[in-house]
Amino acid sequence: MLTEKIRNRESGIVLYGIVPPKKGTEPARIAEIAELQIQRMQSLPIDGLVLYDIQDEESRTAEKRPFPFIETLDCFDYSRQQLAALTVPKIIYRAAGKYPGEQLSAFLQQVSATDNLTVFVGAASKDQSVTMTMSEAYQLKQRVRPDVLLGGVMIPERHRAKGDEHLRVFEKIRQGCSFFISQGVYDLQASKDFLSDYYYAGKAQGVDLVPVIFTLTPCGSVQTLNFMKWLGISIPRWLENELLHAHDILEQSVNYSEANWRELKAFADTLGVPVGCNIESVAVRKVEVEAAIELLNRVSRPAPSVS
Repeated sequence: MLTEKIRNRESGIVLYGIVPPKKGTEPARIAEIAELQIQRMQSLPIDGLVLYDIQDEESRTAEKRPFPFIETLDCFDYSRQQLAALTVPKIIYRAAGKYPGEQLSAFLQQVSATDNLTVFVGAASKDQSVTMTMSEAYQLKQRVRPDVLLGGVMIPERHRAKGDEHLRVFEKIRQGCSFFISQGVYDLQASKDFLSDYYYAGKAQGVDLVPVIFTLTPCGSVQTLNFMKWLGISIPRWLENELLHAHDILEQSVNYSEANWRELKAFADTLGVPVGCNIESVAVRKVEVEAAIELLNRVSRPAPSVS
């Protein structure tokens, strides 16, 4: 079970992430989408399903959003109703600052300690108005449901810029987080820098390291590339050039993401840091979703032996 793997600080956890259908979608179409997702995921070699709680991040940057923000169905309701037949643990994201305390409390009271985990996400920027701070949300969770595993968000790019992401992670562990899921990873160096600081600071401070799950996402078009950059995903200039000039940008991104994961996993294994991966598609185009499935199947296989 996913909860036991996290509690045991196991390495190699594999997750798959999705976004619920858009609000306003016809009920028949919602049912159709859910059925397709169930068929696609029920045979995947995954430990759990991530369901994202989307919030408008317009305040995070002055750059224009490549695609308009459209609110989605509540991911917890969607998981319980349309995806009930999918018998894998489900990690429910909650953008904590957009919910009143009583609403977040009601959500926590309804989740299952064995079948559900949750990840609290903070505000997109300091200018975004919130109903509660992350510290308040963590305290609420500890009062209401201390038995439910709580995860946090880790951002490699923030570590490259400020050099303190491992300290943020330690503080979140102190506040109850048992695992972390990263933002989409294309900047291998930033991720390895984080892992190194996370390991050595944890060793110096006597902190037991919890699993860090790196998110990998294929890129199938220039539009998707621009959207990923707008979301804050750092793509090294050399790699951006390779993708833009590739004969098949989608295949190139899948190949790079697989190699990225293999190197991160090998590096983490040398340190003894438990890591996993979360595969998602930021685009809803069928070819990019299928590429995410291909990537998931690739990373689930053992690394090829070197002769």
